[in-house]
Amino acid sequence: MQIDEIQKMIEAGMPDSQVSVTGDGSHFEAVVISDAFEGKGMLQQHRMVYATLGDNIENAAIHALSMRTFTPAQWDEAQKRKVL
Repeated sequence: MQIDEIQKMIEAGMPDSQVSVTGDGSHFEAVVISDAFEGKGMLQQHRMVYATLGDNIENAAIHALSMRTFTPAQWDEAQKRKVL
């Protein structure tokens, strides 16, 4: 599976989200920023992202996916901490 395919699947399943995917063809990392994460724990957020990928994890089309999920406010705060 290609990086752009994974990114498009997440974006389609989570409209109005910002998604960035990097990887080497078998191991991927996604950063997902969405208002839909508001009030949800990290496990719930990750499950929301995994749900957008359908069976691609189970059938090993995506071998490994790590992710970082943020609400827009959390993302802004994370970016401020990087600058300081």
